[in-house]
Amino acid sequence: MANGLPSTLPGGAPTIRELLRSGGRSFSFEFFPPKTPEAEEVLWRSIREIEQLRPTFVSITYGAGGTTRDGTIRVTERVAQDTSLTPLGHLTCVAHSRDELRSVIGAYAGAGVRNMLALRGDPPGGPNQPWVAHPEGLNHAVELVELIRSLGDFCVGVAAFPDKHPEATSLEADAAVLAAKAQAGADYAITQMFFGADDYFRLIDRSSALGCEMPVLPGIMPVTNIKQIQRMAELTGMALPAAVTERLLAVGDDPAAVREVGIEIATELCERLLAGGAPGIHFITLNRSTATRQVFRNLGASVVS
Repeated sequence: MANGLPSTLPGGAPTIRELLRSGGRSFSFEFFPPKTPEAEEVLWRSIREIEQLRPTFVSITYGAGGTTRDGTIRVTERVAQDTSLTPLGHLTCVAHSRDELRSVIGAYAGAGVRNMLALRGDPPGGPNQPWVAHPEGLNHAVELVELIRSLGDFCVGVAAFPDKHPEATSLEADAAVLAAKAQAGADYAITQMFFGADDYFRLIDRSSALGCEMPVLPGIMPVTNIKQIQRMAELTGMALPAAVTERLLAVGDDPAAVREVGIEIATELCERLLAGGAPGIHFITLNRSTATRQVFRNLGASVVS
């Protein structure tokens, strides 16, 4: 026992670390906790559709400022207990004391969840607001990785940023943070969504030069709404290449055409990433899996089994 948690967690399902080491390509899907009964129905319909694809894992996000903590835990537990899927539970430092973080980790462990994504998280006011740590909490994702690893036999993922974290002073400094997370015990990383394959490969080169060799899964979301993706780029600092916006704006008056072009762009990006050696793709679904499932089919994807 370590701080009241078992050193070996229940359940015989392999960890994401083990799945990635098996040598096949990883294909995974990301959801967020629903806020209404109608949204709950959409979420679980999407999860059941994704389950048929036998993905490597599915992840449940943690809302800004810890606002969806209970929902995240509840959905992650249900995925673990009621489906054949491997769940990844998100966890952030935002507005949480160390004791609260231990409680969340314990809730995951109690449900047999062995995989967690350790994030510092955005400030409650949004990514453009100054970061203020909880007075009894943690200040960096590195510390959260260390805390999770100290509490049991967990598999820990972290975030990576092909377009640079908004608060990083340089791309090199950002790569150094990723390397520090690996040194602290992280097993793999998932990137923030991006559109430039070269940005991903340059991130891999920078982190490799620092001795960081953990797998980095590209986070990809097909664009189905131009205004939505422009807003996300504004909030996160994600680069939105002219080649992408021009193709989308050319069909901007036709929502169905925007969706199809968005799927084409995502498919092309995934093909280039996989051809260049990316270990897989992490699809961001926004809880409606149709577009990501289409990209998956376009790739002729075969998942890790």
